Amino acid sequence: MNKFFDETLNKLILLFVFDRMEIPLTENSIIDICTSRNDWLKYMECKEALMQLVEVNFVSKITPAGSTEVDPRDERYTITPEGRNCIANFFTRIKPHIREEITQYAKQNRMVFKRSQEYVSEYFKNADSTHTVVFKIKEPLVAQPLFEIKLKTLTRSAAVSAGKKWCEKAPQIYEYIYENLISDN
Repeated sequence: MNKFFDETLNKLILLFVFDRMEIPLTENSIIDICTSRNDWLKYMECKEALMQLVEVNFVSKITPAGSTEVDPRDERYTITPEGRNCIANFFTRIKPHIREEITQYAKQNRMVFKRSQEYVSEYFKNADSTHTVVFKIKEPLVAQPLFEIKLKTLTRSAAVSAGKKWCEKAPQIYEYIYENLISDN
């Protein structure tokens, strides 16, 4: 195969992934989906295809509104109407088994990636050897987190464990706090 065909196919695969995932994705999520978790693209091919799709406006970069300094981890990419039109016309150039893999993967993992991008946690060691975990709920188009809370733990392993649980428990915790502190019920 020639290089032009390979590059075009890589871009079509990436557009198909965006189309099927149906949510804005961080660069890390895109690379994880296409290269680490699946073998649809190689790492450098994925990065190059993403940048080229942004250049031709088939994919756009979304930065949080009202932010002056954006953490690259908060930038999201999404397919544009032009990108949707392109994939609608040329998706048949992607082998049917790859299209099916991407479709099934998106159905099974869309919410996992949505949660991992919106429900985040970080931890750091304090001077007294304890650890502080910062739990956040981020909205893709807003600079400030919707919700942020800090919790001090005695050990690093407790901080790591709490961070892992956060991704699954964040909606219920947020709802509980909102209902008990903010709601007029």
